[in-house]
Amino acid sequence: MGNLHLIKLCVGIDSPDQLLLSRESHGTLHTPTRHVTRMWPKREVELLDGGSLYWVMKGVVQARQEILRLDEITGEDGIRRCAIILKSDVIRTTAAPRRAFQGWRYLKGEDAPVDLPANRVKDDALPPELARELSDIGLC
Repeated sequence: MGNLHLIKLCVGIDSPDQLLLSRESHGTLHTPTRHVTRMWPKREVELLDGGSLYWVMKGVVQARQEILRLDEITGEDGIRRCAIILKSDVIRTTAAPRRAFQGWRYLKGEDAPVDLPANRVKDDALPPELARELSDIGLC
């Protein structure tokens, strides 16, 4: 996996399953996802070398999507924005608590939560508070 990633709040989404349901309802489940942001990452080359966008849901990192590319788009207001194009797969990760923040932040590879093992991907999601507490003591 890449050495540099992005981390962002997934506003209005509580779990990876809800993210998938939302994408399914919009007809984008099996197509790349486009997430638009105001700022263009200055470390684009590093991000495009295997980076992912890690999603914080209910105060806990719970999933990631691989970054395919960054596209420049211009809004109706004439302002240049960055469309982060993500692979359609939503990969569940171990729980990692994160405080709220605005926009996105860089996340070093060594600080990124690891992917859940294949035998745990179908596990029921823990309540965010419990996941945060287990993560704090190193059990999740």
